[in-house]
Amino acid sequence: MKTTRFSVVLAALAVTAAPALSQLSTPLPSPNATVSQMVGMTKIEVVYSRPSVKGRTIWGELVPWDKVWRTGANAVTKITLDGDVMVEGQKLAAGAYGLYTIPGKTEWTIIFNTVSTGGPDYVAEKDALKVKVKPVAADMKELFTIGFPAVTSEGATLAFSWEKLRVPVAITVDTKAQFLAKAKDAVAKAKADDWQTPLTAARYLYDNKYAQDEAGAWIDKSIAVKPTFGNQNVKANALAAAGKPKDAVAMAEKALAAAAAAPADMKPSPEAIAALEKKIAEWKK
Repeated sequence: MKTTRFSVVLAALAVTAAPALSQLSTPLPSPNATVSQMVGMTKIEVVYSRPSVKGRTIWGELVPWDKVWRTGANAVTKITLDGDVMVEGQKLAAGAYGLYTIPGKTEWTIIFNTVSTGGPDYVAEKDALKVKVKPVAADMKELFTIGFPAVTSEGATLAFSWEKLRVPVAITVDTKAQFLAKAKDAVAKAKADDWQTPLTAARYLYDNKYAQDEAGAWIDKSIAVKPTFGNQNVKANALAAAGKPKDAVAMAEKALAAAAAAPADMKPSPEAIAALEKKIAEWKK
């Protein structure tokens, strides 16, 4: 009886120990990596693996020409976009995609597939977008690398680099439209005493010279909630840009008065005050 009970206990221990052992993983020969980049207000993230050259012939042998490649090793490469983008001039909606490629000697096909998780099996019927790009010669790169070598507020180059080849893919975003949409939402939801949100929205629009009607409404809203040096300074510059120097001077003088009355921890810098005083002198001319 004791032997039987002991055997049962051992069997139970073996069952409970099995899940713990299954949690053990081994190092991957092609390590996983994640790269992310903000492009304007859009985040682009790529999760992939990084195989090495290891003295092998990569293009045309390890990675055959004109066949679908998972763009790395281990599993399918995953790209996630938190906003709509344009890839080589074609629209791609926000979401997660499997990133496949078809390498060619003079042209590559870049594939965004709606299946972004699981094994590297490719299902053509799930493609969301295909674009064609040209590979270029590059310096030797031992590890396969996906990165963003060029970035602006409205676009980026997504590049695949391995061995002596680099494949650039142009991605653009409509940052102005995205900001305007988010600004409208933020200003609409702002609390009654929030003068900073409409100021931030208006300042960006004025600085980037678009949606001036919205900018004017939002700067007026900010001033109505709480007149400050900051929002009245922005308004003064907007009036001057609109060809209204007298109105600009009047608003700028209100800004200076607000600066003088502000508590010590809220006062603008002497440089900001001096810059506005210089503008007033120019506007008066």
